[in-house]
Amino acid sequence: RLFRQEGTCYQQAKRVLHVAVPDHLHARERETGVIRQFLRDHVCGHRPGSLYISGAPGTGKTACLSRTLLDCEDELAGSQTIVLNCMALSSPQGVFPTVAKQLGLPAAAGREGVRRLEKQLTARGPMVLLVLDELDQLESKEQDVLYTLFEWPRLPGSRLVLVGLANALDLTDRSLARLGAHPAGRPRLLHFPPYTRDQLSTILQERVAGDPILDAAALQFCVRKVSAVSGDARKALDICRRAVEVVELEVRSQTLLQPLPGGE
Repeated sequence: RLFRQEGTCYQQAKRVLHVAVPDHLHARERETGVIRQFLRDHVCGHRPGSLYISGAPGTGKTACLSRTLLDCEDELAGSQTIVLNCMALSSPQGVFPTVAKQLGLPAAAGREGVRRLEKQLTARGPMVLLVLDELDQLESKEQDVLYTLFEWPRLPGSRLVLVGLANALDLTDRSLARLGAHPAGRPRLLHFPPYTRDQLSTILQERVAGDPILDAAALQFCVRKVSAVSGDARKALDICRRAVEVVELEVRSQTLLQPLPGGE
């Protein structure tokens, strides 16, 4: 019974330290504003276009976009949103039948499948927002998949708005150089810098506000280490959550194995 009371505190601490989409992303107000305005201009404004979001792991790219999509849900209600993590695809070409299925089209491989998609995306209908996380998984020798995707918004009558996310800052320059030949062909770029020490400190303090389990000095030690190496907010949260799990196991062991005072 005593452990269940203490255990509740540890469970609560682990919940607030879980890597999830918070109601507010600290130090990402500018990036959130750029994404929100892009969606309003292109999806709500019925203007096809593309946006490439880059940044190292743990800099808030996916969380920021997810939060913005949730906040703009009512505004985007008249369009169709497709969100794919490209890590789940068996090959770069697998993105086409996957998108076709989301649009209600029969699966077709190769050029026939691509032609069906192009016909669908240039026919009359609501705007289509296609979000591709881990976009670099679609890179190939000829980069034909990436070129096809980023050229779709430029097709006459296109109703596609494409948002891609990946770690590499130079993916569009390195892998999509030919897009630069068309003034309107290059996607808009948005980069997420690593979190600074002060930003990581604020993020952790906001998560554990009022929770006495994690000592302030320990939090600052974690922040110094993570900010010096990567500025990865997910890693900072993982470290703190793991520390809570270690203490929880120690307390559980003591509660179960040590005799109670006055016991036999």
